[in-house]
Amino acid sequence: MANNIKILVVDDEQDALDFIGYNLTKEGFEVITASNGLKAIELAKEHQPQLILLDIMMPELDGIQACKELRQVPELDHTLIVFLTARSEEFTQVVALDIGGDDFLTKPIRPRFLISKIKSLLRRYQQQDSNKVIKIANLEIDREAFVLKKEDTKLDLPKKEFNLLYLLASKPGKVFTREEILNKIWGTDVIVNDRTIDVHIRKLREKLGPSYIKTIKGIGYKFNEE
Repeated sequence: MANNIKILVVDDEQDALDFIGYNLTKEGFEVITASNGLKAIELAKEHQPQLILLDIMMPELDGIQACKELRQVPELDHTLIVFLTARSEEFTQVVALDIGGDDFLTKPIRPRFLISKIKSLLRRYQQQDSNKVIKIANLEIDREAFVLKKEDTKLDLPKKEFNLLYLLASKPGKVFTREEILNKIWGTDVIVNDRTIDVHIRKLREKLGPSYIKTIKGIGYKFNEE
């Protein structure tokens, strides 16, 4: 799995960069490092890594702001962002998801858990990004042909519903915030409200069944893997 996988590690502590970099390199990953958010954005645009490990508390540009800017770069749309934080408060985790993070790890970092987490994330998302067809649970979602099948039965969905389902299923288990869904499905130039998302989610549940899409109260929605 590690072949040709680039990971950008961002932390203002050199010891952390050395420690994480050593363990990732040992597993065969190509490691790029940055000591602040500004440098991270520059290197991310240049190298387009598959995954970014991003510390939250940093000088010049903290991880939260860096993540917001990284999520505005089209070439990094499929890059995974995993936050590193010494803080375990719930609000930190919510903010990390809310501004586009895919997951988070709490310091101190345990090498075996770090590698296991990274491999799990990459395996899950590479499987979805390997082609334009997502096969998950008993669904097959073909983005190019604009076809949805459930247990070999074709289901017709309006464009927005189809795109919303594809977005959620493209990263199963990831919580998509309402703002993120609005931006990716409706765009920033279209004025819609949260109720619009709720209506589309309700219609999807009516057609697919209630178990596929889970509501994360106060944050957004995710595709349920279980």
